Amino acid sequence: MGPLAGLKILEFEAIGPGPFCGMMLADMGADVLLIDRQGEFGLGLGRDRWFEVMLRGRRSATLDLKSKDGVAAALQLASKADALIEGFRPGVMERLGLGPDALLKKNPKLVYGRMTGWGQDGPLSTRAGHDINYIALTGVLHAVGRAGAAPVPPLNLIGDFGGGGMLLAFGIACGLLEAQRSGKGQVVDAAMVDGASLLAAMFSGMLAAKRWSETRGENILDSGAPWYDVYATKDGKYVSIGSIEAKFYEDLLQRLGLQGKDLPKQHDRKGWPALRTLFSDRFRQKTRDEWCTVFEGSDACFAPVLTFSEARAHPHNIQRRGFVDSGGVPQPAPAPRFSRTPGSIRAAAPERGAGGKDALSDWGFSATEVSLLEQRGLGFK
Repeated sequence: MGPLAGLKILEFEAIGPGPFCGMMLADMGADVLLIDRQGEFGLGLGRDRWFEVMLRGRRSATLDLKSKDGVAAALQLASKADALIEGFRPGVMERLGLGPDALLKKNPKLVYGRMTGWGQDGPLSTRAGHDINYIALTGVLHAVGRAGAAPVPPLNLIGDFGGGGMLLAFGIACGLLEAQRSGKGQVVDAAMVDGASLLAAMFSGMLAAKRWSETRGENILDSGAPWYDVYATKDGKYVSIGSIEAKFYEDLLQRLGLQGKDLPKQHDRKGWPALRTLFSDRFRQKTRDEWCTVFEGSDACFAPVLTFSEARAHPHNIQRRGFVDSGGVPQPAPAPRFSRTPGSIRAAAPERGAGGKDALSDWGFSATEVSLLEQRGLGFK
């Protein structure tokens, strides 16, 4: 099942973007074997493994990479893998004896995927950090927020997942495609600082064209424009509008009962404060659901602002089957969608060591080889 069916991915346990990358590849049919640490690992958030949605679709084995036998076992596993995911700081895998040179020597077609915040080189490469730090250094964090207020962290979507895990998944897919032609593997250096910058590529052009202000809250897309923003409703909830194009803006005015009124022009920035006040007053006159009725069938680029739980129950998401249940946990369905080889969730997140022995058999390891791996510390449940 899935366009990546038949590909074998070796993933070393990490947090955030590494697991997200592994999830994307597993959703698309790749056989991802997760090499877990033998003890608990993570952010200390106290969640049961069952609820780690980003670990779905894997099978697991445990291993101590700090031991000589553990390194030997990892080398043996990598010999049969098509690609690898690791999220250690630069130099760690090399010091363990599991760097790209060692693994590519053993498996010349291996695509060696590396996930870091700052990249494999540069003055910050060995420093600790999290999503908020990486997007801060790219200019992205500075741009997110309202006029006169501090920057607002956009969850950890831009660095960890969009600019990190998704970028690495794309890089690994590219590397695998190229390896099929050349017969040679290579290293994929995916850095969140690079990925976050890449996600903001459009603004480089706008800035150069002097169509973007670096002062927050003065632009079309950063809450500066009154017709691209969120508004509170009568019941204390919110709606969003993104009526950029003129015909969509006219639809917005019609739905708000403002068409034909003496209003400032849409792109008259001096009139934006007056328009914002007017829109705010109008949206507070009805509840969020009442506005949904008003904008039914509209092209004004309107949508209610839903919570995660509400989103799962929205008719559009239900019809699209945008959310599924795996292991009793509602979660986003695999994406993107394929007409002939659709992705799917193979299973919920595995407990440490669960399914690993079966994975080795599927990967082509003989009973003798599996026994040797067990002697070297590879653990199963």
